[in-house]
Amino acid sequence: MLRRALTTVAVLLALLGGLLVAPPAQADTKPLPVPYSFLPNAAFGGMPGANAPGTNDFTCTPTAAHPRPVILLHGILGNRSTNWQTYGPLLKNNGYCVFSLTYGVEYDVTPVNLFGGLDDMRTSARQLKRFVTRVLEATGATKVDLVGHSEGTLMPQWYLKYLGGAKRVENFVGLASAFKGTGVASLGDLVAGVLPDGILPTGCRSCLQFSPTSRFMKKLHEGGMVQPGVHYTSIVTKYDELVLPYTNGTLPGVNNVVLQDVCKQDYSEHFQIASSRNAAQVVLNALDPEHPRPIRCALVLPFVGELIPGLL
Repeated sequence: MLRRALTTVAVLLALLGGLLVAPPAQADTKPLPVPYSFLPNAAFGGMPGANAPGTNDFTCTPTAAHPRPVILLHGILGNRSTNWQTYGPLLKNNGYCVFSLTYGVEYDVTPVNLFGGLDDMRTSARQLKRFVTRVLEATGATKVDLVGHSEGTLMPQWYLKYLGGAKRVENFVGLASAFKGTGVASLGDLVAGVLPDGILPTGCRSCLQFSPTSRFMKKLHEGGMVQPGVHYTSIVTKYDELVLPYTNGTLPGVNNVVLQDVCKQDYSEHFQIASSRNAAQVVLNALDPEHPRPIRCALVLPFVGELIPGLL
C-alpha cells in the first residue's frame, strides 16, 4: 500500500510539473500578407513614424542564405512606410532583414514629415550614409543591398560615388529609375543655371536637381555614374509618366530591364511598378542571382495593380 501511494504521489508531482513548466515558445513563421496594389495601400500606410510591415527590426540577424540586409529607399513625397507596403513583407517573407528610412524631410514636424525626398539630394545622401552605418552595426553585416524607387534610385548614386557607399553596397536595384533625371523637371532647365550651386528654393530642393541640366546631375555623371564593385539592376516601364523618357532610367554597365519585355501584360506606370508582382520577381532574382527563379507573369493594371490577385 505504501509503495502504491508513493507511486501515485510521484505521478501526480510529475504531471503537476509538466503543467507548471511552459512549453518552449514557437516562432511565428506565418508569412506576412503581401499586397500588389500601390496607391490604395500607400494611402493607408503613411502614418507619421510608421514602419512598413516587415521592416526596421534592428534585432534581425542575417542568415547565411541572405547575409546582407536590404535597405529600401522611397521616392519623392514618399516615406519609409507608404512606399514599401509590398516590399517590406515580401522581402521579410523571403528571409531578408529589411530596413527603410524616411530621408529628405525639410520640415521635421507632423504631418509634414509624411512627405520625404524634398531636401537637397546631397543632404539626403548623407542621411543614407548614417543609416547604412546604423544597419551594419546592428546586424553585424559588412555590406547591404539597396532597393530604390524613383528618387530612391537617383539620390543614393551620390552616396555610392562621393560618400564611400560603393564599399558598403553589393547590389543596387532600381524601380522606375531616374539616373538621367526627367524632362518633367523642365523648370529646372530655366532655374538651375541661374542659382549658385547649393542654393535651391525651399519646399522642394530636390525638384530642380531632377533636371538633366542641373549642376547636381552634371556632377553626378562626371566621369561616369556606375561604381566598380556594385552590381546594378534597373527596372523601368514604358508607361512611366514622370521619368520622361523612360530610357533615362537606363545606363551602360547596368542590367537594364524593361518590364514590358519581361511581361507584356504589365501596365505599371511610375507608381505601380513599386508594387508590381512581375517587377518583384525581377528584384528577388537581382538580390539573389545565384538562385534565380522563373518569372510567372501576372496582369498588372496602372495605379491599382491586381484588382483580382492571381497569376495568369
